[in-house]
Amino acid sequence: MPPVADWITPDWPAPAGVRALITTRNGGVGAAPYDTLNLGGHVGDDPRSVQANRALLGRRLGLPSQPLWLNQVHGCAVARCGSERPGVTADAVVADRPGAVCAVLTADCLPLLICDRRGREVAAVHAGWRGLAAGVVEAALARLSAPGPQLMAWLGPAIGPRAFEVGSEVRAAFMAQDARCASAFAAHGGRWLADIYQLARLRLRHHGVGYIGGGEYCTVSDGRRFFSYRRDGVTGRMASLIWIDAAGE
Repeated sequence: MPPVADWITPDWPAPAGVRALITTRNGGVGAAPYDTLNLGGHVGDDPRSVQANRALLGRRLGLPSQPLWLNQVHGCAVARCGSERPGVTADAVVADRPGAVCAVLTADCLPLLICDRRGREVAAVHAGWRGLAAGVVEAALARLSAPGPQLMAWLGPAIGPRAFEVGSEVRAAFMAQDARCASAFAAHGGRWLADIYQLARLRLRHHGVGYIGGGEYCTVSDGRRFFSYRRDGVTGRMASLIWIDAAGE
């Protein structure tokens, strides 16, 4: 059973043993407003549809194990596959053994996938603006043993810079940490348009991450492919997954 045609495979120079994929809203069994491939169990969807979609995901990708589904709270806690139970409260997850599947759920927030150049470590990060400002990227990097230059990062589908309107308090939170964040904000009628991709890139570069890719999507403007909380309010969640495939080592 092959993946759905519009699911996204990151275009990055990851090692052969690293597998990664991002789902879209298509290819599942859900009914509106969760149609069709909602993978989030916390958004009011029929739990039977969520379970069916998670099972379908596993079959289509031939996943070596069930993903470690997180209870995401826009914080900085980092879980480790194999050491935590499903539903652990965390906004990032790391793995250093083949077959352990890291996953985060998003519908406007930034999903960030990370691996090292040897294919020995992987991570998935749920990085909304609150998590970014609080340091979730730094927390995830700190749980990896590889130094920054040996790491690769890929930025998955998130709210685009023309759609992410925020108040001055959001800009102030980032500017207080790094004045270079000014490049990620554009004045917009008394408020600001924020570029969450740029905010993430600045943090990754600051920590010396050797490769940064992705970041060309907008979940709000592309309703055919993506769920968007900002656009719809009640909606489903996409999954961004990464794992080490023992057969590809």
